[in-house]
Amino acid sequence: QAGGAGDLAPVRRSALRDTADLIADAVASGVRTLAFVRSRKGAEVVAATARRSLDEAVPGLGDRVAAYRAGYLREERRELERALLHGDLLGLASTNALELGVDLVGLDAVLICGWPGTRASLWQQAGRAGRSGDEALAVLVARDDPLDTYLVHHPEALFGRPVEATVLDPANPYVLAPQLACAAAEAPLTPADLDLFGDGAKEAVDSLVAAGALRQRPTGWYWRHRERPDVDLRGEGGAPVCVVEAATGRLLGTVDGGSAHFLVHAGAVHLHQGVSYVVDSLDLDDGCALVHPEEPDWSTHARDVTSLTVASVRSYVDAGPVGLFLGEVDVTSQVVSYQRRRISSGEVIDTRPLDLPARELRTVAVWFTLSPESLAAAGVEPADVPGALHAAEHAAIGLLPLMATCDRWDIGGLSTALHPDTEAPTVFVYDGHPGGAGFAERAYGTAAQWLRATRDAIAECGCEAGCPSCVQSPKCGNGNNPLSKPGALRVLDVVLANLPAPGAALPRQGDRRSE
Repeated sequence: QAGGAGDLAPVRRSALRDTADLIADAVASGVRTLAFVRSRKGAEVVAATARRSLDEAVPGLGDRVAAYRAGYLREERRELERALLHGDLLGLASTNALELGVDLVGLDAVLICGWPGTRASLWQQAGRAGRSGDEALAVLVARDDPLDTYLVHHPEALFGRPVEATVLDPANPYVLAPQLACAAAEAPLTPADLDLFGDGAKEAVDSLVAAGALRQRPTGWYWRHRERPDVDLRGEGGAPVCVVEAATGRLLGTVDGGSAHFLVHAGAVHLHQGVSYVVDSLDLDDGCALVHPEEPDWSTHARDVTSLTVASVRSYVDAGPVGLFLGEVDVTSQVVSYQRRRISSGEVIDTRPLDLPARELRTVAVWFTLSPESLAAAGVEPADVPGALHAAEHAAIGLLPLMATCDRWDIGGLSTALHPDTEAPTVFVYDGHPGGAGFAERAYGTAAQWLRATRDAIAECGCEAGCPSCVQSPKCGNGNNPLSKPGALRVLDVVLANLPAPGAALPRQGDRRSE
């Protein structure tokens, strides 16, 4: 931390900048280093910053650092892997694309820029160094994030504990139906086979028959098409979008369909191996973003709006003034604008509108409601309720990966002082995958423990009004406004005072359907 003058609170340096400085120092000392960075853009920024620092010290030394991520062409990735293995590159800033599947020997150090989401990923990334039998170094650089902050203050949650149990919903129809289609393409499905796929398999097969994908015969269900089923194995939300240099027609790489609205909308700044491009146009029908090289002094940040309706309630707990629910929800989100921010200062230059289609998601959510009377009794003024709920939502999303095998980017949230379906102040946290991935169920089952950790993370943060380490979110579509850190603590105090204690079983109280 870099201390401020006088009574100013300490300001945490950017984890990206710290990681770039560390990789530059390592390369300057001849230490072969791999830095894991959470995002594609972050990996590009770390590599570019390290290259600049090295070139200022020794011209040309920056050439021994590069970025590596999904979306590069296959030939480009293989060349980077070869250069690292042979020592032509001494530093590589990578997404988790190098966590598994590529044999890397001879690395001396690993830098992990931000908690990677699970203990399994942490140890897998750390284990990339030292495979030749020599001593190695692994460093975790904490980000300004509620979970990173919690782990810094609670290292016992990290060390001496086993890796997480996998969270999975095998009955998710969005997962089950494509898998059944793949099985039928290999060999006809029989009634005995359906038992292997568990609950919901018969309904999924019936839906495939109705859609014309399978044909039912006396001996089983047969795949009807010549080509194999088209299955999105990575769950990235659609076909990839090609990034093409407009002037030359050169393919730079790809962006997954689920991220295209945020990363390559018209006007977005796109980084590729240290070269900056600006997007001229995004054609979603053709799956193509046209770009031109340009180095503006700003970065771009997409902003979206989200609405949510409750489709059904699977289970709920009536805890007096507090209600805890698990059920299906329909989420509608749309990227509506983007901000241009000055790179040097973070100053917002302007906000520009975008015309992109809305996206629909049927998924599973956990949510809690509070009575207005309980909030008033806790000292939350009516004008502060939206900010209090919003801050609690952000922190709860940030801490859920402590309980479930997920990342905050795998989940979403919404809070409102009066939701039309619940008719009460409500905080929703939902799975970001069609049909749900099991995260909401895990949150529901460990609600008291999860929300207690959330409250502790907020209370232990040294800031006064809220910061990225506690209640601000890097993915907030509303620009982190409004937020009330004191209000969030009061909201969570009310919830925790009424919910069953950690470890107590949550009773299943019926299966209600929304009207």
